[in-house]
Amino acid sequence: MDAPRPFASMVRMPSTSTVTELSTADPAFVQVVDALAKTYDPAGTESRWQCAWEESGAFHPDPQAAGEPFSVVIPPPNVTGSLHMGHAFNTALIDTIVRFQRLQGKNVLCLPGTDHASIAVQTILEKQLKAEAISRYDLGRDAFLERAWAWKEESGGRIVDQLRRLGYSVDWQRQRFTLDEGLSAAVREAFVRLHEQGLIYRGEYLVNWCPASGSAVSDLEVEMKEVDGHLWHLRYPLTGGPAADGTTHLEVATTRPETMLGDVAVAVNPADVRYRHLVGQTLTLPLLGREIPVIADDHVDQDFGTGCVKVTPAHDPNDFAIGQRHDLPQITVMNKNGSMNCHAGRFEGLDRFEARKAVVAALQEEGLLVKVEPHRHSVPYSDRGKVPVEPLLSTQWFVRMEPLAARCHECLDHGAPRFVPNRWQKVYRDWLTDIRDWCISRQLWWGHRIPAWFVVSETDDQLTDATPYLVARSEEEAWQQARDQFGEAVVIQQDEDVLDTWFSSGLWPFSTMGWPDQESADLECWYPTSTLVTGFDIIFFWVARMTMMAGAFTGRMPFADVYIHGLVRDEQNRKMSKSAGNGIDPLLLIERYGTDALRFALVREVAGAGQDIRLDYDRKSDTSATVEAARNFANKLWNATRFALMNLGGETPASLGEPDPASLQLADRWILSRLARMNRDVAARYDSYRLGEAAKCLYEFAWNDICDWYLELSKRRLHPGEDPSDEVLADQCTARQVLAKVLGDLLVMLHPLMPHLSEELWHGLTGAPKDTFLALQSWPASNKSSLDDDLELSFTELIEAIRVVRNLRAVAGLKPAQTVPVQFITGRRELAALLEQATADITALTRAESVVVVSSADLKQRCLAGVSGELQVLLPIDGLVDLDALKGRLEKDLAKAEKEIAGLAGRLANPNFAIKAPPNVVEECQANLAEAEAQAELARQRLSDLG
Repeated sequence: MDAPRPFASMVRMPSTSTVTELSTADPAFVQVVDALAKTYDPAGTESRWQCAWEESGAFHPDPQAAGEPFSVVIPPPNVTGSLHMGHAFNTALIDTIVRFQRLQGKNVLCLPGTDHASIAVQTILEKQLKAEAISRYDLGRDAFLERAWAWKEESGGRIVDQLRRLGYSVDWQRQRFTLDEGLSAAVREAFVRLHEQGLIYRGEYLVNWCPASGSAVSDLEVEMKEVDGHLWHLRYPLTGGPAADGTTHLEVATTRPETMLGDVAVAVNPADVRYRHLVGQTLTLPLLGREIPVIADDHVDQDFGTGCVKVTPAHDPNDFAIGQRHDLPQITVMNKNGSMNCHAGRFEGLDRFEARKAVVAALQEEGLLVKVEPHRHSVPYSDRGKVPVEPLLSTQWFVRMEPLAARCHECLDHGAPRFVPNRWQKVYRDWLTDIRDWCISRQLWWGHRIPAWFVVSETDDQLTDATPYLVARSEEEAWQQARDQFGEAVVIQQDEDVLDTWFSSGLWPFSTMGWPDQESADLECWYPTSTLVTGFDIIFFWVARMTMMAGAFTGRMPFADVYIHGLVRDEQNRKMSKSAGNGIDPLLLIERYGTDALRFALVREVAGAGQDIRLDYDRKSDTSATVEAARNFANKLWNATRFALMNLGGETPASLGEPDPASLQLADRWILSRLARMNRDVAARYDSYRLGEAAKCLYEFAWNDICDWYLELSKRRLHPGEDPSDEVLADQCTARQVLAKVLGDLLVMLHPLMPHLSEELWHGLTGAPKDTFLALQSWPASNKSSLDDDLELSFTELIEAIRVVRNLRAVAGLKPAQTVPVQFITGRRELAALLEQATADITALTRAESVVVVSSADLKQRCLAGVSGELQVLLPIDGLVDLDALKGRLEKDLAKAEKEIAGLAGRLANPNFAIKAPPNVVEECQANLAEAEAQAELARQRLSDLG
């Protein structure tokens, strides 16, 4: 076998040497042309099978059907989304897994759907309204939602259509949307139950506020960005003049000077002797003149800065906690649009960043600005609004997380769910341990409206913090509760806010299958799901919330396994992002190379579960050597199948039947042993999520073992010539049987990775009806008796022997049709017997005039010599080549190698290079030197052999 080679280096057109053309008058040729086109057309092939699978309901399973249930719910992409490389990678991994499980005979459900993406959709619509010079409030809630649904119907299906192009074997008939009626009912039920259990509550707390979207966002929707800012040092004078020790002021520092307008205290550490005597005194807040106390709190780090901390409970989470401990007032100085409010004094109405400049200028004017320092620090940004968030006091709905996390801890202690790779289990456990309550209300209109109604008639028809509320599954139920509690004259008003999108996504694995209907056949059959495939970046956003919701409502974890994959990085190994502008459009690569090529390339690049992959990409030409190599692999398979069809005599694997073991030749037994090994190893790798390893195995087996060797070895047997004997015809039949079996099984094993191509080739090979699909066949039975380790090892030696002969022919400059005697010299009996047994194969593949195997050399003429292990290969060349010309070529090769050796050795001898160059560059240089030295030695030896 060939040694494994770098995938991207295999950018070559399929070898035409494996395709034997038939006469156009031959009936077999006509049958081949009808079965498969001469060239592979990815676009036509993929579109045809995608339509056939979907129209036939091939992937629409029956919960009552036989077979062990296996289910996956796909991570629902945002309805606003368009296909990016992360989607393509995730899809390729999921579909590889579910197609393999289907081939294993399991009753597989792969359930698709989309997420309503509250903030993203609302942002799109509000931009449209702004262009029309109106707001959502001008339009009204009902009209706004009508417009939102119209947008969803018109534009929301784009991502679904793009996912279809990837050949996703999902049940499109079961497609769900997080705002469809069934899932909306599940969301209301979940909210009511959690509220009844005391796990949902309403209160005023500091939240992350996004001024751009006008909504609260959760901690997980905040992205910390390193920015170059400033640290402003401010002087706060002591009220009433200097202290006894002469202290006139305290100095504080802040990165957000506009918030000082909401300061209610300055805190020092109680152990700090510098300020202990000032605790209890007051300071005059600059610009506003408000008196604020000096307080002592252990939170203050006395060694950081001046040891004095301004306290703004309404605008900082740490200050909020200090304020709670010291019963300090909470003064909010900002409106929810990011402008300053009436508590900001003369700065009212200014945008927060304009106010920052104005406050600093005013402080400087009053001599209270001590200094300004450059300061690089982390600033929280809204992941959706793309602006800095503001910590603001706001009355919101929250979920108590600790009780939900406790259930997950208990399950995890018993191994549920299992993380692949296992290292992510610790990340998940740590997050469950250090958890804060989840703010679930969003100040938006598009989404699941919170099922709570305020009894405004109890507070003079005004909504205040004191207004009582009811939680119900429907408006009718809310009215009934209200009348029962407050009388017939009651007036109620539903909460205007919607739930965080992740609330409905947390219910996804079971709400999509019919929960809370416990009699749902889908829920009974396929829940809990088998595997969740997702990226590590949403373990907290989504994975943990699904486990917590599932524990609360079903008592079970929602999936057995969580397969965490890495990122697709760009050609410079950078994370792809919109802001960096370095994304790679998968649709461009699909148009150029085909879906199967992209899928195969992505999966094959996975070195191990959870590892990032790098996708090479030329941005000038929109090409990728890696995906092109996968396309060339597809071409290779296409040509190999055409070769088989041209040489099977119009037969199929079924009509040919299994070969008689007694009739198998050496090459047959070798390839069947390799096939059995691939069957066993690839199935194990698919089943254990080692998908990249499975792809690499199949690539090497198909390209090297089948195309490069077995097809070549079978040609002489498939074309026995005129008037063949019965024995020769029987051997031809055996070769056909083996070829048909090997190719048929290969296509089944490749199907999870390259579904469209394998489906097309399998139909061409088997002649199966169009409504019979490879996708629904069974994994080929493994013939363990065919496994022969010794034979595979021996055959590797045979292949190396043939390769040495071919290399010597190339050195000698022999023409392809020119024959030459070949001598093999070995003292090992087993190797000699193998070579003698394979004489006919060696003759055919090396254009040998004769093949002789001896135990020692008896040189009577000049020869070119080569060595492979314990085997010496001689190629007598007297009278066959121009020896002077050959010597000249070898001398040039030697001179070139020696020049390269001198350059590389000098480079490595340079101390600066050895110290400063990256280790991988030094290693590459050392490897190149060793190769050049080997080439030089080989040229010297051959010149010596020629005399």
